[in-house]
Amino acid sequence: MKVWAILNPRAGVAGRRAQQAVEDYRHRRGDLEVRVTERPGHARELAQEAVREGATTVLAVGGDGTANEVAGGLLGTSATLGLVPVGSGNGLARTLGIPLRPEGALAALEAAVTRPMDVGLVNDQPFLNVAGAGFDAAVGAAFHANSAQGGRRGVLNYVRLALTKINYQAERWVLTAGDQRFEGRALIVAFVNGRQYGGGAVIAPRARLDDGLLDLVVIEDASRLQILANAPRVFLGTIEGFRRYRHLTATSAVLTSSGPFGHHRDGEPEPSSNGLEVRVQPHALRILVPRHIAEDPTGPFGSSGTE
Repeated sequence: MKVWAILNPRAGVAGRRAQQAVEDYRHRRGDLEVRVTERPGHARELAQEAVREGATTVLAVGGDGTANEVAGGLLGTSATLGLVPVGSGNGLARTLGIPLRPEGALAALEAAVTRPMDVGLVNDQPFLNVAGAGFDAAVGAAFHANSAQGGRRGVLNYVRLALTKINYQAERWVLTAGDQRFEGRALIVAFVNGRQYGGGAVIAPRARLDDGLLDLVVIEDASRLQILANAPRVFLGTIEGFRRYRHLTATSAVLTSSGPFGHHRDGEPEPSSNGLEVRVQPHALRILVPRHIAEDPTGPFGSSGTE
């Protein structure tokens, strides 16, 4: 088995720990090829190179954006993705029960099983976990802008930025998915493949990664008091109890508004668009999953057997 690790270099303790863990792992295995990204989009190129070189497993060592890029290079191939999370969000890794320390993640992946998972597409660009528009996209854009200016990352900083946008004005959306339709003001319109944004913020507690469907979540317009009172539900896994929460499932959907709007894919801000065309590619990617998560009847995978 030929394994590549594609590593997104990060400053600080987390980045150094990840690089050291990967180097230690390489010395133990002897057959691990390590490549370091140099620019946005480079991880996808490296993943494609790994496939051409015969890699059977490619490890994405980084955050949600790195995982997205690496997966983009593996779609339509037989290579398997493994996640070694670095950072604070790591929504898909948390859903998969992968340890957040790189040493633990590498050990867990050694004993993991392979499962096929669905991949979402928004305007023909892939996402593994969550894409969407509205409040979450606005906070994500602010978070990335702050980071680009040298600001600290991390869940607490994300929450701080979210609080600064508590007066966010809900937009009017038209969401159509087959014969299902939502029209009205909403704070968030999310297209969910996994279960959480990251940092423990669960937006679709019952979503499955291999059911051939996307979970469409709408958080309707609400008062600031309602938002603050119900915000803990996201971290308690009880967001479905919020009366402004709307949920449906579909294989495809279209989202429009009165004008161009921003959106995100796996937390990464995308340019403004006049509309989003979203669809799912069933079982488009193979991914390493700890066995106890893959076989958990309440977990993010269905009843099909492991590979």
